[in-house]
Amino acid sequence: MSDNAVGRPMVILLVEDSLSDVHTTATTLRRENISHRLMIASTGEEAIDFLQHQGIFARAPRPDLILLDLRLPKMDGQEVLDVVKADPDLKDIPVVVMTMSRDEEDRVRCELHNVDAYITKPVDLEKFLDLIRKLKQFWHEDVILPE
Repeated sequence: MSDNAVGRPMVILLVEDSLSDVHTTATTLRRENISHRLMIASTGEEAIDFLQHQGIFARAPRPDLILLDLRLPKMDGQEVLDVVKADPDLKDIPVVVMTMSRDEEDRVRCELHNVDAYITKPVDLEKFLDLIRKLKQFWHEDVILPE
């Protein structure tokens, strides 16, 4: 597919309560020149409100990708994942879990939900960059996003 494809930037919902992790992710996405709009939810409840267009998020865009931390205040990432994968309108959104958890049970639960990737923090920057490059290739070469 040609580089002059017309479309819109990829909408990424980052569900993360750590400001340093938000900064690292945003910096990495900019450095890889991925055309994107980064939306941030700092709690699981806020992420669900965003995804289901509730309250102040009534006009929120549908994300093309969810980057999800598992350890969140109020409603944890596993609960968010349960809601996303049970909702017919959301279940096809790719989800990348980025977590400090080294718990095998967390990883297995995520795999049962068919997450697209499971990355442990501190994020192996090279592994994360490789994933971002693959996403960039997917969005820029395989898909023309509608305006």
